[in-house]
Amino acid sequence: MTRISTLAGAVTCALALVTGTAVAASAAPIDQVPGTASEAKVDPVAWTPCNPDPSKPDPGVYDCATYQVPLDYDDPNGAKIGIAMLRHRASDPSKRIGSLFLNPGGPGGSGYMWATTTRFGAEVQAKFDLVGFDPRGVARSNPLKCFKTQEDADAVNNRMVGVPVTKAEIDETLDADQDYTDACSQNAGPLIEHMSTINVVRDLDRMRRAVGDSQLTFAGFSYGTLIGATYANMYPSKVRAIIVDGNVDPNLRLHNGLEYDRQRAGGFELALAEFLKRCQTAGAPRCAFGDGDTRAKFDELRDHLRTSPVTLPSGQQVTLSSFTSEVAGALYSQAKLAPLAKSLQASYRAMKPAPAALLAPKATAADPDEDLLAVPLKHALREAPVDSEYTADDSYLGVNCQDKPYPSNDSVFANAANVWEKESPTFGRYQAFDSPACASWPAPARDAERFKGPWNRKTSNTVMVVGNLYDPATQYKFAERMQQQLGNAVLVSVDSIEHCAVGRSKALNGLVTRYLVDGTAPQPGQLLKPDLEIFPAV
Repeated sequence: MTRISTLAGAVTCALALVTGTAVAASAAPIDQVPGTASEAKVDPVAWTPCNPDPSKPDPGVYDCATYQVPLDYDDPNGAKIGIAMLRHRASDPSKRIGSLFLNPGGPGGSGYMWATTTRFGAEVQAKFDLVGFDPRGVARSNPLKCFKTQEDADAVNNRMVGVPVTKAEIDETLDADQDYTDACSQNAGPLIEHMSTINVVRDLDRMRRAVGDSQLTFAGFSYGTLIGATYANMYPSKVRAIIVDGNVDPNLRLHNGLEYDRQRAGGFELALAEFLKRCQTAGAPRCAFGDGDTRAKFDELRDHLRTSPVTLPSGQQVTLSSFTSEVAGALYSQAKLAPLAKSLQASYRAMKPAPAALLAPKATAADPDEDLLAVPLKHALREAPVDSEYTADDSYLGVNCQDKPYPSNDSVFANAANVWEKESPTFGRYQAFDSPACASWPAPARDAERFKGPWNRKTSNTVMVVGNLYDPATQYKFAERMQQQLGNAVLVSVDSIEHCAVGRSKALNGLVTRYLVDGTAPQPGQLLKPDLEIFPAV
């Protein structure tokens, strides 16, 4: 899409809570044998040795499978869909504890290749099978598709503007959203009605039983934290160890999509402000954007782009949409912040070129980082298999529109943008146009089966909540709320500008290892540091 979704009181108090007719799903454990405490039997996973990267020699430690689950849990003997799974076998089988299931977020993120992740230490990899999977409707697992051909998709998506400002841009974007949902209604099939998180959690519990684990060990990142929180409250006695990192606010997300998105915009603003502050403190050349008042320079560049693009020396153009999506994307990863500073400085210099006599000659070739802001950020975490002309999947909205209740009038999103950008000048309008398609989605949250709480079920073991102080996509107060809403959880904090923290701090990974291996929950109130500095000394 041209409008990019970030891997999300309303406008006024009058719009505060979007209500609907859907009934909250029961929090009681699903799939128990009626009248007993026993679990219903499921087929075991039929693993087959495989090489996840055929371009490289087979390491001989991976297995893959496609596991069948009900399309509709109200009709468990009806149609089935396949969940693609990849397993990295425990490196020390004699000390194997069980399976560690992984989800990277999204929603719509492909978790299949996360079985190859190195975020976890050697002891975890020795004692657990790492199991990645693509949730229903994602990538290798019957991807939800709203178009039959790429040409059809482009004809709709290319009319959308990521950060529409003028009336013409707004009108065309909303019209394209309506055409998009019309295509979903025509082409997505019955799967579109069964994409909500409650169904992903039911699938996860079946996979847990199918690999032979009596309790679940799980790590969920970003949207994956909603999967973890939902599991903890649907199956509280089945929690062995759950890590939720980069947390959503479950209660807010499942009750008011518009307000949730407004607060997401605020999280991006907080992360941006801290980045600019640290850049100025480091100064140039440690931070390429560090000369002068970084906040004033950034705001001047952003406001200029509202009316005119900036042409870089390479000839590429920076637009408001490409600028906003790339800044948002860079804030997701500490490793991208120094390159972001280079790109900001290059764009600022192109907007306000110095007299030729004052420009120092360049001694090196052009730095590719300088052009980053000219390229709109692609949808994150998409790995749809190439099995048709249209290879994308549409699961991001497929899940969000079923989980997050939104108004059914898409003009509300345009009105929200005008209000939100006053409090979140860089990301308010951007975030307001993340989900207008949910206003006309064929299977909206108000009609869907959803788990809406309670979130405070006492789990058999403590849930480990991890939050970065300056997480852009799921701001820190969401992590605080996650810990407070769960019935048995502890929060560990990291002083970092980044989305998610596991794998970025040796101190944190030590706590993660002991929690996963021994079941030792971290002490509350810990504030850790990341391993790397954003702007190391030159």
